[in-house]
Amino acid sequence: MLKPLVNNSLQMPDPEQSSYLKTNIRHILDFLLFSNIFIALCAVAQASLTYHLLRATCDKYVLGLLFCSTLSLYNFSMFLSKPKHPEKSKFRRVRWIFANYRFMTTITLIAVISIIPLAFFLSPASQVLMFFLGVIAVAYNLPLFTMNDKKFGLRNIPGLKLFLIALIWSLSCVLVPIIETGMPVRTSDTIVLIAKRFLFIAAITVPFDIRDLYQDKSYDLKTIPVMLGEKKAYLFCQFLLLIYISLLLLFTKTVDADFIGISLTIILTGWLIFKSNIKKNEYYYFLYLDGTMILQLVAVVLSNYLLNLYSA
Repeated sequence: MLKPLVNNSLQMPDPEQSSYLKTNIRHILDFLLFSNIFIALCAVAQASLTYHLLRATCDKYVLGLLFCSTLSLYNFSMFLSKPKHPEKSKFRRVRWIFANYRFMTTITLIAVISIIPLAFFLSPASQVLMFFLGVIAVAYNLPLFTMNDKKFGLRNIPGLKLFLIALIWSLSCVLVPIIETGMPVRTSDTIVLIAKRFLFIAAITVPFDIRDLYQDKSYDLKTIPVMLGEKKAYLFCQFLLLIYISLLLLFTKTVDADFIGISLTIILTGWLIFKSNIKKNEYYYFLYLDGTMILQLVAVVLSNYLLNLYSA
């Protein structure tokens, strides 16, 4: 009997190499996601999307400021919410952050320091707006008020968390770029663009609160899922995306590449929210759901490229 020309052992994947590759990929994902560098890039992508829709050149100082401020605020929030024994946390993200506490502190300080020179390149109107949004974001995490000898912060006000997060993201990633371009954008168009971004951010934020449903109940945080329940909270997300699509249809004069790209990402976002549940791992939320913010920009740019290629 003839022997095979190729050794079968060469055709089989090496389990050790496969495990090594998976481990390295996980380490890279942990670094990007849990250090909050990825969410800071999401802010850059959302602002870049605004510039694209305005047909304006991206302002590197605005993008840099959004990156540093987002990184600073998200890390600051994590530091304030440090549990007594982070190494025992059920969340891989919490364990990673406080296992790399020095690194996290260093990049946060660098980001905070970088905000100051970057802010000088913005107009006074944008400086005031970003300062106002920064104060709200910081105050959200602090127990500033007292009632019946019990301290509480903005986060304890029922339903306020979702509103503040969506408002801060939509104003910083839409209104600041509009102000900085100096373009004569109609007030009605600005409001519609902010409203759509608000709805999108709110829709992808609720699943995070659903994931933390039982934890938020123990901390007496009145998030949307705590008030509505898990099933109704998922329906609420889809309702927000439905309003987004309605606004997109109402205020779009022509079905162009931007319309197609955004529509596809909204549909995909709705599907990802539908598939999400409390049992999903952290990568599903921090990579897939947050990643839709970057995907929006990629889809719009790719749609325009393909349409131009087809037209040529």
